Amino acid sequence: SSSTPRTGRASETPGRLATQIANVLKGKHKPIYTPSMDCGDFVVVVNADKVKITGRKLDQKFYYRYSGYPSGLTAISLRDQLKIHPERVVEDAVMGMLNRNRMRRQLIRKLKVYAGPQHPHQAQQPKPFPLA
Repeated sequence: SSSTPRTGRASETPGRLATQIANVLKGKHKPIYTPSMDCGDFVVVVNADKVKITGRKLDQKFYYRYSGYPSGLTAISLRDQLKIHPERVVEDAVMGMLNRNRMRRQLIRKLKVYAGPQHPHQAQQPKPFPLA
C-alpha cells in the first residue's frame, strides 16, 4: 500500500535512525501490520549529511564494495563516505535493519534519502514523522 511518505530529520546516530525508519517501512506503526505483507509507508530522509557519528568510527569503520573481478575489492572509510555519499550511510544502516528475504528489496525501494534539506517529493505532501 503506497500511502503518504513521511519525512524525518537525520540528526541522530545512523543505527537509531535506521531502526525507526525500518519500522515505518515495514508498517509496524500501523494496527494492520502483518509480517508477510508490505503495509508500510514511503520514507523520505533529509539532511543525511548531518547524521551524528560517535566514538572513533569515522576512521575505523569501512564500507566494502566488490566488483566481481579479481582485485576488485574497494574499501572506503566512514569519513570519506560521509563526504562523498552521505545518503549511502543511512541507506546501508536501514538495509542492515531489514529482514534478509525477498521483501527487503521491495521495502528499500520505498526509502528516499537526500544529503541536504531539499527533496523532489513535495507533490506527495509528506508528513513529518516524530523521531522517538
